[in-house]
Amino acid sequence: MDVDTGRMKARLNRLILEHAFQYSESASFRLVSGGMSQYYFNCKKVTLDPEGQYLIGNLFFDAIRDLDVRAIGGLTLGADPIANAVAYTSWVHQQPIQSFVVRKKQKEHGTASLIEGKVRPGDRVVVVDDVVTTGGSTLQAIAACRQARLEVARVVVLVDRQEMNGRENIMREVPDLVALVTRDEIMSLYENPE
Repeated sequence: MDVDTGRMKARLNRLILEHAFQYSESASFRLVSGGMSQYYFNCKKVTLDPEGQYLIGNLFFDAIRDLDVRAIGGLTLGADPIANAVAYTSWVHQQPIQSFVVRKKQKEHGTASLIEGKVRPGDRVVVVDDVVTTGGSTLQAIAACRQARLEVARVVVLVDRQEMNGRENIMREVPDLVALVTRDEIMSLYENPE
């Protein structure tokens, strides 16, 4: 099945602009990091949407299909719908990639797992996230993967906010980082609606 990635990317950008993005002339949005920003992205309104999952599944799969990886995942909750969309899409393309979830804290019962899914030490994986600002949640997922002796081959994020050194912070740990969408792309759409 061939996909028109250019058209899918344009549609994904439009969904993010319409449903996940807000802009303010002053820095009025408080971020998880505690900082303030003019830009706000709530990508769950896109990653949990059926069309959004279709687009994300295909575009993320396209960004990793050249890698020999066993699984894709990241820190819950932002990474979960992305990883699941990619796992489904990978099956459709007959190149199955497992999804996994990194818990925010280790379970206190059962096996006390920090990572859930069919991954085992030595597996090559891709870490994903919905939005990168400082890179904190992505770095937490990378650390958990390494603690579980997984090899992180690439990081793929939905939106790079291009603030607070998130990209640079992640690339110090995993140099291979792909951002599907940047804040500048969304601002360009915002300022020049079609």
